[in-house]
Amino acid sequence: SGAEPYTAEGGRTGILVSHGFTGTVQSMRPLGEAFAREGYTVTVPRLKGHGTHHEEMEGTTYQDWIASVEEAFAWLKERCDTIFMAGLSMGGTLALYMAQQHPEIRAISLINAAVAVPAMKSVHDMEADIRFLDAIGSDIKKPGIVELAYEKTPVASVKQILAFMDEVRGGLSGVRCPALIFVSPEDHVVPPENAQIIYDGIASKEKFIIEMPESYHVATLDNDQQRIIDETLAFFKKHE
Repeated sequence: SGAEPYTAEGGRTGILVSHGFTGTVQSMRPLGEAFAREGYTVTVPRLKGHGTHHEEMEGTTYQDWIASVEEAFAWLKERCDTIFMAGLSMGGTLALYMAQQHPEIRAISLINAAVAVPAMKSVHDMEADIRFLDAIGSDIKKPGIVELAYEKTPVASVKQILAFMDEVRGGLSGVRCPALIFVSPEDHVVPPENAQIIYDGIASKEKFIIEMPESYHVATLDNDQQRIIDETLAFFKKHE
């Protein structure tokens, strides 16, 4: 409950919004609803294997997560002439991937996007019988706010996101659209250096890094939520 996909039909400009690894639509719903209030057609898909049970996630691949976003993109294409994309964490990885594959995406907004998380690589050295690790959700500075995310992280899924990040990082030069890169200097999930790796790697002529010192990883539910909404809306409107 609360992890359901969100859609809103508005005008001929669409925004695809993606949540992150082990998270749910709940973390991105405030953005989706804010974009819809501005008249955009919005879709925030639930990535396959997410928002149900961590054992279901264990059986999915990163190609499944891409397919969830591609399906949402196709839904927008039927309704819109112009499409933007925003994503948190692995949602940002997916936005970079989509910008590589679909040059018609007008601009992207990345929030603590992940292309290199060295700490995750320890899964390759683990005993074969270890299936689940501790949760990575709810890295939020603001008191009393909880992210709807899995209480365990499947080892098989960590191996999938590692492979996906490698693929996307290797193709960063294929991203040419304008990009906003939000980064929390204190992030306990994705190293903040990812912002600079992305900035240096993409071929976009217009690209900006925006620091969010008042938020941790899940900045979309944290103190910088309104700032992310405002800056992203202004950036997308500029590129309509």
